[in-house]
Amino acid sequence: MQLQLVPASRGFAWMQQGIRTFGKRPVALLGLFMIFLLAMSILAMIPWIGLVLALALLPAVTLGFMSATRTVAHGDFPMPTVLLTAFRAGKEQLHGMLLLGGIYAMLFGASMALTQLIDGGQFIKLYLLGVSTSPEEIRQIAGDGSFQLATLVAAVSNVLIAMLFWHASALLHWHQVPAIKAMFFSLVACIRNFPAYVLFLLGWVGVAVAVIFGASLLLATLFGSMVAAVVMQFLMIIVTCMFFASQYFSYVDCFVEATALDHQARQQTPPAL
Repeated sequence: MQLQLVPASRGFAWMQQGIRTFGKRPVALLGLFMIFLLAMSILAMIPWIGLVLALALLPAVTLGFMSATRTVAHGDFPMPTVLLTAFRAGKEQLHGMLLLGGIYAMLFGASMALTQLIDGGQFIKLYLLGVSTSPEEIRQIAGDGSFQLATLVAAVSNVLIAMLFWHASALLHWHQVPAIKAMFFSLVACIRNFPAYVLFLLGWVGVAVAVIFGASLLLATLFGSMVAAVVMQFLMIIVTCMFFASQYFSYVDCFVEATALDHQARQQTPPAL
């Protein structure tokens, strides 16, 4: 794979492309994203192995949503079966995708185990298990030095894991790059184009903050806090959906072969009626 170096401003361009693509088929993409969230939630509810299965399948399901974004960007309608793209590409690619998923689950588990060693499991209880605690207990935990260190370690490790897997599924599926090499190329692409990714993330954080504070204040004033809370959850799902839609365009931009493949697919796609 040949890496393309892109200017930092492309980070905002990926955002715009994701938002525009979502705008073409909002109901279809939102429906697929809800199916994705529901499937992951159901798997995570299975005792003992559910969370591991959800993590292991995340690269495959992420590829499915990237395929849906690609389909919409090229002018077609994404059917629900597009989420199963990784499982319909042949045994060799399926094995590679499952290997990616297994490595992802192990790395995530290792990062959580490290936080367990640092703060005795306080971070895992709040972040992963969602154990209910009072506001006073949360303030006490947040002020603890070991919890703060565990949070920092988790943040850094999760960023590194995300960089390893950001493009890996796409490279494995569309370019038949072996799983380990795909992770390496993904990491290199994120490092070499780091300024673009920083602006990309800052842009989405800005959108999320604007929705959380701006829309919530307006909705609470007009309709009350309960209605505002429900609508806010729905708006954040839409923002997250657009974020994942923009992932495809970062992949297309960062590799010469990906740009060529996307251009070829657009040329072959008949114009929409």
